Amino acid sequence: MSFTTSRHYPATRMRRMRRDDFSRRLMREHTLTAADLIWPVFVLEGENQREAVPSMPGVERLSLDLLIEEAKEARDLGIPVLALFPVVDASRKSELAEEAYNSSGLVQRSVRALKAAVPELGIMTDVALDPYTSHGQDGILDEDGYVQNDRTVETLLKQALSHAEAGADIVAPSDMMDGRIGAIRQVLEQEQLHNTRIMAYSAKYASRYYGPFRDAVGSAANLGRADKSTYQMDPANGEEALHEVALDLAEGADMVMVKPGMPYLDVVRRIKDELKVPTFAYQVSGEYAMHIAAFDNGWLDADAVMLESLMCFKRAGADGVLTYFAKRAAKLLAD
Repeated sequence: MSFTTSRHYPATRMRRMRRDDFSRRLMREHTLTAADLIWPVFVLEGENQREAVPSMPGVERLSLDLLIEEAKEARDLGIPVLALFPVVDASRKSELAEEAYNSSGLVQRSVRALKAAVPELGIMTDVALDPYTSHGQDGILDEDGYVQNDRTVETLLKQALSHAEAGADIVAPSDMMDGRIGAIRQVLEQEQLHNTRIMAYSAKYASRYYGPFRDAVGSAANLGRADKSTYQMDPANGEEALHEVALDLAEGADMVMVKPGMPYLDVVRRIKDELKVPTFAYQVSGEYAMHIAAFDNGWLDADAVMLESLMCFKRAGADGVLTYFAKRAAKLLAD
């Protein structure tokens, strides 16, 4: 972008419009509202169960009865979507992740109950196998420990379909397997689930910012010292992200996501500029934990920095952001 003007100082004083609150608001380029937020939540088995996530202070795993009450509050605050992540008991994990597509599984039951209790709230589900595998990887391994792409997609299809049949409004494949968006879209169409939306984790990087999330869903211990670099993207790459997004759109994605968030705002901006599609970003667990650590130590102004961090996503071009701060931010924005 180039700027040409014949006006110079003092005819042009940039601070003039910054002088008062009313003029700052008049020329504000972006706004942040509760409608821009998606709230990731963790659900566990049982009733009246509440477990803190030590590496994510302020975030809890909740049993479904408590989660429904939180969902009602989210609706009342104007948050449009909950993103649901399960905490799966070790006894239900396996090499082939069969529990992922159990029609009576934790996610499937939670979706049905949430849609019955709060029908106007959008429910998004994570389509990935890592909460369900005994090894913590997002797919089915071969004898050498390599994640098999097409074999994994077969299971992801069953998982996505079970979520959609339970009533999920959005299925969000986060696994980064090749071809899974097209395969899921085809199955949804075949089953007359035409309006089930797909938010593709299209540019999901093999990041070290995910540690607290893996603690929250209980996959960290299963994964151990292994990583996911054979299927998630290299943090050094930007052009590849555009390729991934273009492929997912061609296969039937309605929305695309960049993950992590703030360290990858350049990728968000490029996707929005070049492809002009609904684009989201995930302010991930590591980003949340770093902010909370600084807040708890009194190093940063908590509410102001939190809202500033979320505004950064809007300025970069994101249509919305998945954030563990969603409820806290929505309360502040409502004041």
